[in-house]
Amino acid sequence: MTDSKDRKGSSEILAILVGGGPAPGINGVISAATIEAINRGKIVIGIIDGFKWLSRGDKTHIRGLTIEDTSRIHLTGGSILGTSRENPTTSPEKMNNVVRALKELNVKYLLSIGGDDTMFSASRVSEEARGQIKVAHVPKTIDNDLPLPSDTPTFGFETARHVGTRIVQYLMEDAKTTGRWYFIVTMGRKTGHLALGIGKASGATLTIIPEEFHEKKVTLTQLISILEGAIIKRLSIDREDGVAILTEGLADKLDEVELKDLKDVERDEHGNIRFSEIDLGKIVKDETRKRLLKKGIKITIVDKNIGYELRCAPPIPFDAKYTRDLGYGAVKFLLSGGSGALISIQAGKMVPIHFNEILDPKTGRTRIRLVDIDTESYEVAEEYMIKLKKSDFEDPEQLEKLARTAHMTPEEFVDYFSKAVRR
Repeated sequence: MTDSKDRKGSSEILAILVGGGPAPGINGVISAATIEAINRGKIVIGIIDGFKWLSRGDKTHIRGLTIEDTSRIHLTGGSILGTSRENPTTSPEKMNNVVRALKELNVKYLLSIGGDDTMFSASRVSEEARGQIKVAHVPKTIDNDLPLPSDTPTFGFETARHVGTRIVQYLMEDAKTTGRWYFIVTMGRKTGHLALGIGKASGATLTIIPEEFHEKKVTLTQLISILEGAIIKRLSIDREDGVAILTEGLADKLDEVELKDLKDVERDEHGNIRFSEIDLGKIVKDETRKRLLKKGIKITIVDKNIGYELRCAPPIPFDAKYTRDLGYGAVKFLLSGGSGALISIQAGKMVPIHFNEILDPKTGRTRIRLVDIDTESYEVAEEYMIKLKKSDFEDPEQLEKLARTAHMTPEEFVDYFSKAVRR
Protein backbone atom coordinates (compact mmCIF):
# COMPACT_ATOMS: atom_id res chain seq x y z
CA MET A 1 0.00 0.00 0.00
CA THR A 2 2.95 2.33 -0.44
CA ASP A 3 3.70 4.58 -3.37
CA SER A 4 6.54 6.75 -4.61
CA LYS A 5 5.21 10.15 -3.55
CA ASP A 6 8.15 10.79 -1.25
CA ARG A 7 10.58 8.07 -0.26
CA LYS A 8 13.23 10.50 0.99
CA GLY A 9 13.81 11.19 4.65
CA SER A 10 12.46 7.86 5.80
CA SER A 11 13.90 8.50 9.28
CA GLU A 12 11.70 11.55 9.76
CA ILE A 13 8.96 11.00 12.33
CA LEU A 14 5.38 12.23 12.44
CA ALA A 15 3.86 12.12 15.93
CA ILE A 16 0.11 12.12 16.55
CA LEU A 17 -1.55 12.98 19.86
CA VAL A 18 -5.11 13.54 21.07
CA GLY A 19 -6.17 16.01 23.77
CA GLY A 20 -9.40 16.97 25.49
CA GLY A 21 -12.59 14.96 25.65
CA PRO A 22 -13.35 12.17 23.18
CA ALA A 23 -15.35 12.83 20.01
CA PRO A 24 -16.59 10.46 17.31
CA GLY A 25 -14.08 10.30 14.45
CA ILE A 26 -10.75 10.58 16.27
CA ASN A 27 -9.61 7.23 14.92
CA GLY A 28 -10.51 8.32 11.40
CA VAL A 29 -8.00 11.18 11.61
CA ILE A 30 -5.34 8.87 13.07
CA SER A 31 -5.98 6.30 10.34
CA ALA A 32 -5.82 8.66 7.37
CA ALA A 33 -2.82 10.57 8.72
CA THR A 34 -0.89 7.37 9.42
CA ILE A 35 -1.55 5.87 6.00
CA GLU A 36 -0.68 9.05 4.13
CA ALA A 37 2.49 9.72 6.13
CA ILE A 38 3.77 6.16 5.67
CA ASN A 39 2.96 6.30 1.96
CA ARG A 40 5.12 9.42 1.83
CA GLY A 41 8.01 7.61 3.48
CA LYS A 42 7.67 8.79 7.08
CA ILE A 43 7.67 6.90 10.35
CA VAL A 44 4.54 7.45 12.45
CA ILE A 45 4.28 7.24 16.22
CA GLY A 46 1.31 7.76 18.47
CA ILE A 47 1.73 9.70 21.71
CA ILE A 48 -0.34 8.04 24.43
CA ASP A 49 -2.67 10.20 26.58
CA GLY A 50 -2.11 13.52 24.87
CA PHE A 51 0.35 15.87 26.58
CA LYS A 52 0.12 14.02 29.91
CA TRP A 53 3.43 12.15 29.85
CA LEU A 54 5.32 14.58 27.60
CA SER A 55 4.64 17.34 30.15
CA ARG A 56 6.62 15.28 32.64
CA GLY A 57 9.45 14.72 30.20
CA ASP A 58 8.41 11.06 29.84
CA LYS A 59 9.13 9.72 26.32
CA THR A 60 8.15 6.10 26.99
CA HIS A 61 4.38 6.34 26.48
CA ILE A 62 4.40 6.02 22.71
CA ARG A 63 3.51 3.38 20.15
CA GLY A 64 4.49 2.85 16.55
CA LEU A 65 1.62 3.10 14.08
CA THR A 66 1.40 1.11 10.87
CA ILE A 67 -1.04 0.88 7.99
CA GLU A 68 -2.07 -2.54 9.23
CA ASP A 69 -2.82 -1.09 12.70
CA THR A 70 -4.96 1.74 11.43
CA SER A 71 -6.53 0.90 8.08
CA ARG A 72 -9.92 -0.15 9.52
CA ILE A 73 -10.23 1.94 12.66
CA HIS A 74 -11.99 4.88 11.02
CA LEU A 75 -15.42 3.41 11.80
CA THR A 76 -14.72 2.89 15.50
CA GLY A 77 -15.42 5.19 18.44
CA GLY A 78 -12.98 6.32 21.10
CA SER A 79 -9.26 6.90 20.54
CA ILE A 80 -6.65 4.19 20.11
CA LEU A 81 -4.15 6.67 21.57
CA GLY A 82 -6.28 7.61 24.55
CA THR A 83 -6.61 11.28 25.48
CA SER A 84 -6.12 13.60 28.44
CA ARG A 85 -6.75 17.19 29.46
CA GLU A 86 -3.16 17.80 30.52
CA ASN A 87 -2.30 21.44 29.83
CA PRO A 88 1.43 22.01 29.24
CA THR A 89 0.95 25.79 28.96
CA THR A 90 0.41 26.13 32.72
CA SER A 91 4.14 26.29 33.39
CA PRO A 92 7.35 26.92 31.43
CA GLU A 93 8.74 23.67 32.84
CA LYS A 94 5.93 21.57 31.35
CA MET A 95 6.25 23.24 27.97
CA ASN A 96 10.01 22.79 27.97
CA ASN A 97 9.53 19.13 28.84
CA VAL A 98 7.14 18.66 25.90
CA VAL A 99 9.39 20.29 23.34
CA ARG A 100 12.52 18.58 24.63
CA ALA A 101 10.83 15.14 24.67
CA LEU A 102 9.59 15.56 21.11
CA LYS A 103 13.03 16.60 19.91
CA GLU A 104 14.67 13.66 21.68
CA LEU A 105 12.18 11.37 19.95
CA ASN A 106 13.39 12.90 16.65
CA VAL A 107 9.87 14.17 15.88
CA LYS A 108 9.86 16.51 12.89
CA TYR A 109 6.11 16.80 12.51
CA LEU A 110 3.41 16.96 15.20
CA LEU A 111 -0.27 16.42 14.44
CA SER A 112 -2.51 17.30 17.39
CA ILE A 113 -6.20 16.42 17.50
CA GLY A 114 -8.41 18.28 19.94
CA GLY A 115 -10.51 21.28 20.88
CA ASP A 116 -9.64 24.86 21.69
CA ASP A 117 -7.40 24.07 24.67
CA THR A 118 -5.40 21.42 22.81
CA MET A 119 -5.07 23.77 19.85
CA PHE A 120 -3.69 26.49 22.12
CA SER A 121 -1.15 24.01 23.54
CA ALA A 122 -0.17 23.00 20.00
CA SER A 123 0.29 26.64 19.02
CA ARG A 124 2.68 27.10 21.95
CA VAL A 125 4.65 23.99 20.93
CA SER A 126 4.95 25.49 17.46
CA GLU A 127 6.33 28.73 18.94
CA GLU A 128 8.72 27.10 21.39
CA ALA A 129 10.11 24.65 18.80
CA ARG A 130 11.11 27.60 16.60
CA GLY A 131 10.59 25.76 13.35
CA GLN A 132 12.34 22.56 14.37
CA ILE A 133 8.98 20.80 14.74
CA LYS A 134 6.25 21.54 12.23
CA VAL A 135 2.81 21.53 13.86
CA ALA A 136 -0.72 21.10 12.51
CA HIS A 137 -3.95 20.79 14.47
CA VAL A 138 -7.18 19.01 13.52
CA PRO A 139 -10.20 20.56 15.28
CA LYS A 140 -12.26 18.10 17.32
CA THR A 141 -15.17 18.86 19.61
CA ILE A 142 -18.81 17.87 19.84
CA ASP A 143 -19.39 21.43 21.10
CA ASN A 144 -18.76 22.71 17.52
CA ASP A 145 -17.36 25.94 18.94
CA LEU A 146 -13.99 26.37 17.21
CA PRO A 147 -13.76 29.40 14.89
CA LEU A 148 -14.24 27.68 11.54
CA PRO A 149 -16.45 29.15 8.78
CA SER A 150 -20.09 29.05 9.88
CA ASP A 151 -21.03 26.16 7.60
CA THR A 152 -18.02 24.01 8.54
CA PRO A 153 -18.57 21.77 11.59
CA THR A 154 -15.90 20.41 13.86
CA PHE A 155 -15.66 16.67 13.45
CA GLY A 156 -17.67 14.65 15.96
CA PHE A 157 -20.47 17.21 16.16
CA GLU A 158 -22.67 15.62 13.50
CA THR A 159 -22.41 12.17 15.11
CA ALA A 160 -23.12 13.60 18.57
CA ARG A 161 -26.16 15.43 17.23
CA HIS A 162 -27.36 12.29 15.47
CA VAL A 163 -27.06 10.06 18.55
CA GLY A 164 -28.39 12.78 20.87
CA THR A 165 -31.42 13.31 18.66
CA ARG A 166 -32.26 9.61 18.84
CA ILE A 167 -32.05 9.65 22.64
CA VAL A 168 -34.27 12.72 22.88
CA GLN A 169 -36.83 11.17 20.53
CA TYR A 170 -37.12 8.20 22.88
CA LEU A 171 -37.50 10.49 25.89
CA MET A 172 -40.15 12.56 24.10
CA GLU A 173 -42.18 9.42 23.54
CA ASP A 174 -41.75 8.47 27.18
CA ALA A 175 -42.83 11.96 28.26
CA LYS A 176 -45.96 11.76 26.11
CA THR A 177 -46.80 8.26 27.33
CA THR A 178 -46.37 9.04 31.03
CA GLY A 179 -47.48 12.69 31.10
CA ARG A 180 -44.22 14.13 32.44
CA TRP A 181 -41.52 16.63 31.55
CA TYR A 182 -37.84 15.96 30.95
CA PHE A 183 -35.20 18.60 31.52
CA ILE A 184 -32.22 17.40 29.46
CA VAL A 185 -28.80 19.00 29.91
CA THR A 186 -26.36 18.57 27.03
CA MET A 187 -22.65 19.25 26.76
CA GLY A 188 -21.59 22.69 25.56
CA ARG A 189 -19.12 24.50 27.79
CA LYS A 190 -19.58 27.94 26.25
CA THR A 191 -22.03 27.57 23.37
CA GLY A 192 -25.34 25.99 22.47
CA HIS A 193 -24.56 24.36 19.10
CA LEU A 194 -25.12 20.80 20.31
CA ALA A 195 -28.22 21.54 22.39
CA LEU A 196 -29.81 23.53 19.58
CA GLY A 197 -28.86 20.94 16.96
CA ILE A 198 -30.45 18.15 18.99
CA GLY A 199 -33.46 20.20 19.97
CA LYS A 200 -34.19 21.36 16.45
CA ALA A 201 -33.72 17.94 14.86
CA SER A 202 -35.78 16.08 17.47
CA GLY A 203 -38.54 18.68 17.69
CA ALA A 204 -38.07 19.12 21.44
CA THR A 205 -40.55 21.41 23.17
CA LEU A 206 -37.94 24.11 23.72
CA THR A 207 -34.18 24.61 23.89
CA ILE A 208 -32.36 27.18 25.99
CA ILE A 209 -28.80 28.18 25.07
CA PRO A 210 -26.37 30.78 26.50
CA GLU A 211 -26.34 32.87 23.32
CA GLU A 212 -29.96 33.92 23.90
CA PHE A 213 -28.74 36.16 26.69
CA HIS A 214 -25.86 37.76 24.78
CA GLU A 215 -23.10 38.87 27.15
CA LYS A 216 -25.41 39.30 30.12
CA LYS A 217 -25.50 37.18 33.20
CA VAL A 218 -28.70 35.22 33.72
CA THR A 219 -30.59 35.07 36.98
CA LEU A 220 -31.92 31.71 38.06
CA THR A 221 -35.33 33.34 38.28
CA GLN A 222 -35.18 34.32 34.61
CA LEU A 223 -34.16 30.83 33.55
CA ILE A 224 -36.87 29.20 35.66
CA SER A 225 -39.54 31.57 34.36
CA ILE A 226 -38.80 30.50 30.78
CA LEU A 227 -39.34 26.86 31.75
CA GLU A 228 -42.42 27.62 33.86
CA GLY A 229 -43.89 29.60 30.98
CA ALA A 230 -43.39 26.71 28.55
CA ILE A 231 -45.02 24.24 30.93
CA ILE A 232 -48.00 26.52 31.51
CA LYS A 233 -48.39 27.14 27.79
CA ARG A 234 -48.47 23.37 27.20
CA LEU A 235 -50.98 22.89 30.01
CA SER A 236 -53.21 25.55 28.45
CA ILE A 237 -53.65 23.20 25.47
CA ASP A 238 -54.17 20.17 27.72
CA ARG A 239 -50.64 18.74 27.37
CA GLU A 240 -48.87 17.72 30.57
CA ASP A 241 -45.76 16.50 28.76
CA GLY A 242 -42.74 18.15 27.27
CA VAL A 243 -38.97 18.06 26.82
CA ALA A 244 -36.71 21.04 27.50
CA ILE A 245 -33.07 20.95 26.42
CA LEU A 246 -30.54 23.13 28.21
CA THR A 247 -26.86 23.69 27.50
CA GLU A 248 -24.55 22.94 30.42
CA GLY A 249 -22.84 26.27 29.74
CA LEU A 250 -25.87 28.06 31.13
CA ALA A 251 -24.34 27.37 34.53
CA ASP A 252 -21.48 29.65 33.53
CA LYS A 253 -23.97 32.39 32.65
CA LEU A 254 -25.79 32.29 35.98
CA ASP A 255 -25.23 35.20 38.32
CA GLU A 256 -22.23 34.51 40.52
CA VAL A 257 -24.19 35.41 43.64
CA GLU A 258 -26.52 32.51 42.88
CA LEU A 259 -23.53 30.21 42.37
CA LYS A 260 -21.90 31.09 45.69
CA ASP A 261 -22.57 27.60 47.02
CA LEU A 262 -20.67 26.17 44.08
CA LYS A 263 -17.44 28.09 44.62
CA ASP A 264 -15.54 24.94 45.55
CA VAL A 265 -16.59 23.05 42.44
CA GLU A 266 -13.83 21.08 40.76
CA ARG A 267 -12.01 22.70 37.85
CA ASP A 268 -9.92 21.08 35.11
CA GLU A 269 -6.30 21.83 34.23
CA HIS A 270 -7.36 24.76 32.05
CA GLY A 271 -9.28 26.43 34.87
CA ASN A 272 -12.68 25.52 33.43
CA ILE A 273 -15.44 24.46 35.79
CA ARG A 274 -16.15 20.76 35.48
CA PHE A 275 -19.78 21.15 34.56
CA SER A 276 -20.42 17.52 35.44
CA GLU A 277 -19.89 18.69 39.03
CA ILE A 278 -22.72 21.22 38.72
CA ASP A 279 -26.02 19.42 38.66
CA LEU A 280 -27.74 22.09 36.58
CA GLY A 281 -30.63 19.81 35.68
CA LYS A 282 -31.47 19.01 39.28
CA ILE A 283 -31.13 22.64 40.41
CA VAL A 284 -33.45 23.84 37.66
CA LYS A 285 -35.88 20.93 38.09
CA ASP A 286 -36.26 21.44 41.83
CA GLU A 287 -36.71 25.19 41.57
CA THR A 288 -39.18 24.96 38.67
CA ARG A 289 -41.28 22.39 40.48
CA LYS A 290 -41.27 24.45 43.68
CA ARG A 291 -42.41 27.61 41.92
CA LEU A 292 -45.13 25.79 39.99
CA LEU A 293 -46.45 24.23 43.21
CA LYS A 294 -46.82 27.73 44.65
CA LYS A 295 -49.15 28.41 41.72
CA GLY A 296 -51.12 25.24 42.44
CA ILE A 297 -49.58 23.32 39.51
CA LYS A 298 -48.19 19.85 40.12
CA ILE A 299 -46.03 18.43 37.35
CA THR A 300 -43.62 15.48 37.27
CA ILE A 301 -40.21 16.59 36.04
CA VAL A 302 -37.23 14.31 35.44
CA ASP A 303 -33.74 15.70 34.90
CA LYS A 304 -31.21 13.91 32.71
CA ASN A 305 -27.73 14.66 31.40
CA ILE A 306 -26.63 13.43 27.99
CA GLY A 307 -23.11 13.87 26.71
CA TYR A 308 -20.86 11.04 27.75
CA GLU A 309 -23.13 8.73 25.75
CA LEU A 310 -22.24 10.72 22.63
CA ARG A 311 -18.47 11.19 22.83
CA CYS A 312 -17.27 7.68 21.98
CA ALA A 313 -20.08 6.67 19.63
CA PRO A 314 -18.97 5.16 16.32
CA PRO A 315 -18.91 7.98 13.77
CA ILE A 316 -21.79 8.28 11.33
CA PRO A 317 -20.77 8.22 7.63
CA PHE A 318 -20.44 12.02 7.56
CA ASP A 319 -17.75 12.05 10.25
CA ALA A 320 -16.08 8.86 8.99
CA LYS A 321 -15.58 10.48 5.59
CA TYR A 322 -14.84 13.95 6.98
CA THR A 323 -12.08 12.77 9.32
CA ARG A 324 -10.30 10.92 6.54
CA ASP A 325 -10.20 14.18 4.59
CA LEU A 326 -8.84 16.00 7.65
CA GLY A 327 -6.13 13.44 8.42
CA TYR A 328 -4.96 13.32 4.81
CA GLY A 329 -5.07 17.13 4.53
CA ALA A 330 -3.05 17.61 7.73
CA VAL A 331 -0.21 15.37 6.51
CA LYS A 332 -0.23 16.97 3.06
CA PHE A 333 0.05 20.39 4.71
CA LEU A 334 2.90 19.38 7.00
CA LEU A 335 4.94 17.54 4.39
CA SER A 336 4.53 20.43 1.97
CA GLY A 337 6.37 22.65 4.44
CA GLY A 338 3.39 24.08 6.29
CA SER A 339 3.24 24.62 10.05
CA GLY A 340 1.39 26.48 12.78
CA ALA A 341 -2.16 26.04 11.49
CA LEU A 342 -5.51 24.44 12.13
CA ILE A 343 -6.63 22.22 9.25
CA SER A 344 -10.09 22.75 7.76
CA ILE A 345 -11.93 21.31 4.79
CA GLN A 346 -13.92 23.95 2.93
CA ALA A 347 -15.85 23.17 -0.25
CA GLY A 348 -13.89 19.93 -0.50
CA LYS A 349 -10.49 21.64 -0.29
CA MET A 350 -7.93 21.61 2.50
CA VAL A 351 -7.65 25.13 3.90
CA PRO A 352 -5.12 25.82 6.68
CA ILE A 353 -6.10 28.52 9.16
CA HIS A 354 -3.00 29.79 10.90
CA PHE A 355 -2.99 29.94 14.67
CA ASN A 356 -2.53 33.71 14.77
CA GLU A 357 -5.84 34.09 12.88
CA ILE A 358 -7.69 32.05 15.49
CA LEU A 359 -6.25 33.34 18.74
CA ASP A 360 -7.94 36.35 20.33
CA PRO A 361 -5.29 39.13 20.45
CA LYS A 362 -6.77 40.46 23.71
CA THR A 363 -6.72 37.20 25.65
CA GLY A 364 -4.21 35.12 23.71
CA ARG A 365 -6.73 32.29 23.83
CA THR A 366 -8.68 30.58 21.08
CA ARG A 367 -11.70 32.51 19.83
CA ILE A 368 -15.04 30.78 20.34
CA ARG A 369 -17.66 30.34 17.62
CA LEU A 370 -21.05 31.16 19.09
CA VAL A 371 -24.49 30.27 17.78
CA ASP A 372 -25.64 33.18 15.62
CA ILE A 373 -29.15 33.89 16.86
CA ASP A 374 -29.68 36.54 14.18
CA THR A 375 -30.15 33.99 11.40
CA GLU A 376 -33.12 32.30 9.77
CA SER A 377 -31.72 29.00 11.01
CA TYR A 378 -32.15 30.09 14.62
CA GLU A 379 -35.43 31.82 13.80
CA VAL A 380 -36.86 28.50 12.56
CA ALA A 381 -35.73 26.76 15.74
CA GLU A 382 -37.32 29.38 17.98
CA GLU A 383 -40.55 29.63 16.00
CA TYR A 384 -41.17 25.91 16.46
CA MET A 385 -40.48 25.97 20.20
CA ILE A 386 -43.35 26.12 22.64
CA LYS A 387 -42.42 28.97 24.96
CA LEU A 388 -43.90 32.30 25.94
CA LYS A 389 -43.57 34.91 23.22
CA LYS A 390 -44.45 38.55 22.88
CA SER A 391 -47.59 37.66 20.92
CA ASP A 392 -48.94 35.74 23.92
CA PHE A 393 -49.08 38.98 25.89
CA GLU A 394 -50.59 40.99 23.05
CA ASP A 395 -53.57 38.68 22.44
CA PRO A 396 -56.12 39.32 25.25
CA GLU A 397 -57.83 35.96 24.76
CA GLN A 398 -54.55 34.02 24.81
CA LEU A 399 -53.31 36.00 27.81
CA GLU A 400 -56.50 35.25 29.72
CA LYS A 401 -56.17 31.55 28.95
CA LEU A 402 -52.56 31.40 30.10
CA ALA A 403 -53.25 33.40 33.25
CA ARG A 404 -56.17 31.12 34.13
CA THR A 405 -53.94 28.06 33.71
CA ALA A 406 -51.38 29.64 36.06
CA HIS A 407 -54.08 30.61 38.58
CA MET A 408 -53.14 34.25 38.16
CA THR A 409 -54.78 37.41 36.90
CA PRO A 410 -53.64 38.64 33.48
CA GLU A 411 -51.86 41.53 35.20
CA GLU A 412 -50.05 39.20 37.58
CA PHE A 413 -49.13 36.91 34.70
CA VAL A 414 -47.60 39.73 32.66
CA ASP A 415 -45.71 41.06 35.68
CA TYR A 416 -44.28 37.65 36.55
CA PHE A 417 -43.55 36.22 33.11
CA SER A 418 -42.44 39.28 31.12
CA LYS A 419 -38.85 38.37 32.03
CA ALA A 420 -39.30 35.03 30.21
CA VAL A 421 -39.70 36.64 26.79
CA ARG A 422 -36.60 37.29 24.68
CA ARG A 423 -36.68 40.81 23.29
